[in-house]
Amino acid sequence: MSSAKFDIVVYGATGFTGQLVAEYLTAHYKDDKSLKWAMAGRSLDKLKSVRDAIGAPADTPLIVADASDAASLKAMVAQAKSVITTVGPYLLYGNDLIAECAATGTDYFDLCGEVPWMRRMIDAHSATARTSGARIVFSCGYDSIPFELGTFFVQEEAKRVFGAAATRVKGRVREMRGTFSGGTAASSKAIFEAASKDASLLALLRDPFALTPDFKGPKQPPGNKPIYDEDLKTWLTPFFMANINTRNVHRSNMLLGFPYGRDFVYDEMQIAGPGEQGEALAKQIVAANNRMATQAQPKPGEGPSKEERENGMYDLLFVAIAPDGRQVRASVKGDRDPGYGSTSKMMAECAVCLLRDATDVEGGIWTPGAAMQHKLIKRLQKHAGLTFAVEA
Repeated sequence: MSSAKFDIVVYGATGFTGQLVAEYLTAHYKDDKSLKWAMAGRSLDKLKSVRDAIGAPADTPLIVADASDAASLKAMVAQAKSVITTVGPYLLYGNDLIAECAATGTDYFDLCGEVPWMRRMIDAHSATARTSGARIVFSCGYDSIPFELGTFFVQEEAKRVFGAAATRVKGRVREMRGTFSGGTAASSKAIFEAASKDASLLALLRDPFALTPDFKGPKQPPGNKPIYDEDLKTWLTPFFMANINTRNVHRSNMLLGFPYGRDFVYDEMQIAGPGEQGEALAKQIVAANNRMATQAQPKPGEGPSKEERENGMYDLLFVAIAPDGRQVRASVKGDRDPGYGSTSKMMAECAVCLLRDATDVEGGIWTPGAAMQHKLIKRLQKHAGLTFAVEA
């Protein structure tokens, strides 16, 4: 797409997360005249309003495109080297866009956590993307970049210390402050409604290797109830994003040629704390999550305030365990709420990284970690407020 007018088109710029991506590009790349980007959405008036609200230059290009109008998507893609899309649920609104990008060799980035849809797209478009040169990259936000890259980072340390990658890695959420937007709630609802009508989708939701076609690894920890972790001497409780992150970590392992081994075991849980107090808290978190699932969710377009986003954060621990019991540990920390403040920065930097740093990546359907590895870690540490560190 060397003749494309724009390096990046942010599609869905009038939505909650899309506006944050556009705001980040405006603030962070305002002096970078070589990066040409545009905002796209259904309404020209709303695009103008968002452009003015985020302080983007008055001449920022605006493109009218609608998921229900294939011709408008085609016209948008024709102008772009890459498209960042925040228009979900992808199960409902993503099919035509990804097909057009795959066919035309246009790079594509989303923040999808909809495993059954992702698998359908992998099956449908992988060969086309490889032929066209399109780099299709799913899950470019909190699901699942910190977990994918955290696993990659701790495995690099394991290779240094053990002489080989570990076949067992534990991902643990030590702390997380943040809230949901309406778009996240809508995506979850769409997936579960579809799965309730189609048993094959339900089976994919339950399969740890749903995103690794033709490969099934060993049995994985279920992570579906509070347990005591002997290695960490603490109680753990289920982590609500594990069902997407673990699938992406296994896909990264496959895409990279199984550097973690074909017998790799990985799980994610949230740390509740030691002793009886930790056990009680673990059970309380499960009960609170169950209550939240039945309560009214925010509407699409709604989400956390600027203050909530800036006061948010996350602290993740990754423990690689050698067969003889030795451990290495690493952390990934983010300086904004995970789902929006940090996700919007990660999403923008993924697109810039593939455009400028990881130019040798071939066409296909990728995870961010498999496609960009150290290059993305370096960029996220420099620009997006993430820190990766080995722990004693």
